[in-house]
Amino acid sequence: QLQAPGGGLVQAGDSLRLSCAASGRTFGTYNMAWFRQPPGKEREFVAAIRWIGGSTYYADSVKGRSTISRDNAKNTVYLQIHSLQPEDTAVYYCTADQTWPITATSRYWGQGTQVTVSS
Repeated sequence: QLQAPGGGLVQAGDSLRLSCAASGRTFGTYNMAWFRQPPGKEREFVAAIRWIGGSTYYADSVKGRSTISRDNAKNTVYLQIHSLQPEDTAVYYCTADQTWPITATSRYWGQGTQVTVSS
């Protein structure tokens, strides 16, 4: 099970850190990622981190202003985004899978957390 509290309403230009805590199993050998679903749009990839080596990957829309990280001891993955813009408004989901690349068909999903960026 993945749980991801931490969303909310923020102002344009603010930073936000989302966390996703896993329970019920150890996700140390799972690839982890964040996806988001903007209003009226399909779910889209945001960032991913591999369990082997910790390599990170980002969507162009957040590259350079976001960081995905993981703490295997806490079974938690984080996503920090800086310089938030209204177009970052979405429901953010964390996900985990042992396959790579991690996609929208990933096996385990959190319930989603709403992030709203006001201008």
